[in-house]
Amino acid sequence: MSYVFGAVDNALICGFVLAPGRAGRPIGLAEALSWLAQGTEQTAEEFIWLHFNLTDTTAEKWMLANLSLPPEFFEALREGSRSTRIEDASDNLIAVVNDVAFEFSFDPSEIASLWVSVSARVLVSARVHPLRSIDRLRQAVKDGACFGSSVELLNHLMNDQGDVLVRIVREATLQVDNIEDGLLVGRLQQKRGELGKLRRVLVRLQRLLAPEPGALFRLLRQPPPWVTAHDLDELRQATEEFSLVIRDLSALQERIKLLQEEMVAQVGEQTNRSVFTLTVVTVLALPINIMAGMFGMNVGGIPLSEHPHGFSIIAVIVLGFTAVAGWLAFRKKD
Repeated sequence: MSYVFGAVDNALICGFVLAPGRAGRPIGLAEALSWLAQGTEQTAEEFIWLHFNLTDTTAEKWMLANLSLPPEFFEALREGSRSTRIEDASDNLIAVVNDVAFEFSFDPSEIASLWVSVSARVLVSARVHPLRSIDRLRQAVKDGACFGSSVELLNHLMNDQGDVLVRIVREATLQVDNIEDGLLVGRLQQKRGELGKLRRVLVRLQRLLAPEPGALFRLLRQPPPWVTAHDLDELRQATEEFSLVIRDLSALQERIKLLQEEMVAQVGEQTNRSVFTLTVVTVLALPINIMAGMFGMNVGGIPLSEHPHGFSIIAVIVLGFTAVAGWLAFRKKD
């Protein structure tokens, strides 16, 4: 029995009926059910895209009740799987795509997942947090972009994700360039913390994206029978683009690591200079402290206590020992 929604429905973010050479037509859940009930004869060239908001608890219930989605899709939703992949499940493509939030400020918590199920006639996507790539795809459909198949829609989503990641790498590179310029002129204030935060974000992005090329390669070898050769070529290009992005992420992480090591070296050098200065001051003050301690005990038999030039003699002796100590301290400074 179908799950009935109320008058105000927040579970569906957007829905479209698409066909080759024709702009997408917006639909709601009731119209989507009517379209699904028509059968393939009347809608042979058409396919639909339904995008759900998982923060609404009725979204998963509606999908379970009204859509013939493979169990692997719901298992991925419930497990909260974060590893990026696209796999074949009962002639359906199940994709877990990692993306970034709208106001991405290089915080690891702003990376979230999008779950997608693709068949020849139905593409279903679901997310918890608003994400950039899927919103770019929704805007493209609203602006009248035409898609020939559901896999072409998925390819567009992946290309949008690749563009977002390339932009993130460029912004991260600019930040690293500014930090490196500051390092060259000796400005280290708060730079180590910024580099550490940036490196954590890039490591997380790479960890979440790294499985995707391998998963796509396995899919390309044994695709579902309804996927066309053109769509497979597009998937192959998406694989290559993600490989390049991951390579750029690795190179940028290595550069950040070298900068962190350079900062540690500079901080260590400054610490060594401070310790050396403190040691020299201590050594130079040692003869004076020893003499002051000995002559300040106020016991009998203190030498030169009755001598008219006793202070001058002691001062010369202290200065002599201080000069020797200074010479010993500075002779191996280099």
